[in-house]
Amino acid sequence: MILIALGSNSDGPWGTPREAVGEALRRLDSGATRLKQASQLLVTAPFGVTDQPDFVNAVAEIATDLGPADLLQHLHDIERKAGRQRTLRWGPRTLDLDLIDYHGLIRRDPPPVLPHPGIAERIFVLAPIAEIAPDWRHPETGLTAAAMLRRLDPAGEGRLL
Repeated sequence: MILIALGSNSDGPWGTPREAVGEALRRLDSGATRLKQASQLLVTAPFGVTDQPDFVNAVAEIATDLGPADLLQHLHDIERKAGRQRTLRWGPRTLDLDLIDYHGLIRRDPPPVLPHPGIAERIFVLAPIAEIAPDWRHPETGLTAAAMLRRLDPAGEGRLL
């Protein structure tokens, strides 16, 4: 299973954050990647830098013949087309695409680090994974997304769009 987290909280060339996530999902279903399923859209408070608009988030399961590094480059290309500029870590963005899991691969070097190191702390990733892939387990801990969610503060759950 290949899982991609999507997020946006700034207007850009593809429109509003909701429209940007929708366009990114369409682009994940063309060319080198095929969209298998996507979660509902979720609105969540920002993570890290909190003085910014709420995020529209989702998680997608895709299929591809690309390896992890080439897939990450493909995701970065989609981000650039959506107007993404990497200036402030955890700052506002027109689109953020993170490679969360790649068939359970565990790797630290070279990039991308897999599974994504921030999964266990991010409700905006775990809740959508629990929705579309309830049997998915973290490759290192063996925990499901639902089990990891129970360890987090429910106040940051977000709301469905």
